[in-house]
Amino acid sequence: MWWMMNEGGGHYCSKKTDDICGDVCGQESSQALSMSRIRCILRGIDFKIFLFLFALVPTCVFVIYVHGQKISYFLRPLWESPPKPFHDIPHYYGENVSMEILCKLHGWGIREYPRRVYDAVLFSNELDILTIRWQELHPYVNQFVLLESNSTFTGLPKPLVFAGHRDQFKFVESRLTYGNIGGRFKKGENPFVEEAIQRVALDQLLKIAGISDDDLLIMSDVDEIPSRHTINLLRWCDDIPQVLHLQLKNYLYSFEFLVDNNSWRASVHRYQTGKTRYAHYRQTDDILADAGWHCSFCFRRISEFIFKIKAYSHFDRVRFSHFLNPKRLQRVICEGADLFDMLPEEYTFKEIIGKMGPIPHSYSAVHLPSFLLENADKYKFLLPGNCLRKSE
Repeated sequence: MWWMMNEGGGHYCSKKTDDICGDVCGQESSQALSMSRIRCILRGIDFKIFLFLFALVPTCVFVIYVHGQKISYFLRPLWESPPKPFHDIPHYYGENVSMEILCKLHGWGIREYPRRVYDAVLFSNELDILTIRWQELHPYVNQFVLLESNSTFTGLPKPLVFAGHRDQFKFVESRLTYGNIGGRFKKGENPFVEEAIQRVALDQLLKIAGISDDDLLIMSDVDEIPSRHTINLLRWCDDIPQVLHLQLKNYLYSFEFLVDNNSWRASVHRYQTGKTRYAHYRQTDDILADAGWHCSFCFRRISEFIFKIKAYSHFDRVRFSHFLNPKRLQRVICEGADLFDMLPEEYTFKEIIGKMGPIPHSYSAVHLPSFLLENADKYKFLLPGNCLRKSE
């Protein structure tokens, strides 16, 4: 009968077979059957598919290795929401407008006498920007406080640059409180640990400088420069917020490349003993619009760019050694491109796409620090049309 065993003693296979897998039904054990099925599948896959997979997998791995950070930054809106918006305080200013009127426009009263002002910074190697900052602020600052270390945030040894050039700052010497701190030189440690230790030391230096309650304290990096009229406004006006962030125009490499108007980490505090701590993160929702300039990586020499890249807290962005190549750095500076070949750190696809590519050139040198314009020959590398840097 057709349902009985066939003449060869094997089981009859009722399933149709083709030329490739026809021998599957003739196997005498389940293990042999499974192996035959695998061989069948492999024979059925075209050689071109093997070749395609062999090329595709290494290519994908390489792309992720080279551009993984870009991919991560571009997809950031999928897993990270934008921070809470600031409460923007409009900023009123006119050269011939009285301080009483300006304070009133902001909703503040006028004081009988101005607050004392302390400007405190951690210093690395930014001699040119420090000069412009202190020249901008010195009419209204009572005490300049500067702390430097013989170690970078990344644990590398560095000279005490300010101490070696202190004679360049004689115009503030009578109002200067200077200190230095020894580094711990722990390579491989998170750079933000060393940075935090130095900021705590700056708190102590402020006390040595004589700061007291209700004095005005500027907390910002050297390259985050409040405009002098902003500080004059805040020292004269009563009832200003206890803590106030400053919205700064955000420049990169020089005042030729305006990134946006959204630099916000700089802040001004009405000092409170035992409560005010020197920090560089968001500390309030209040922010004063158009209050100065942030000029990041605004150096005169390529060697200073390389030092800063190796020294600061985001050294992990240097994924490849060629990022530090002087010729590449010079090209990137003149193009207004990103030093680390990164996408913008934004929270929406619209903002990321809008900021992709080089920063547009700006040809405006209006409303910049007055000392910069008065000494344009010396600081022309910071002005539009002067992107070439000295090699050493």
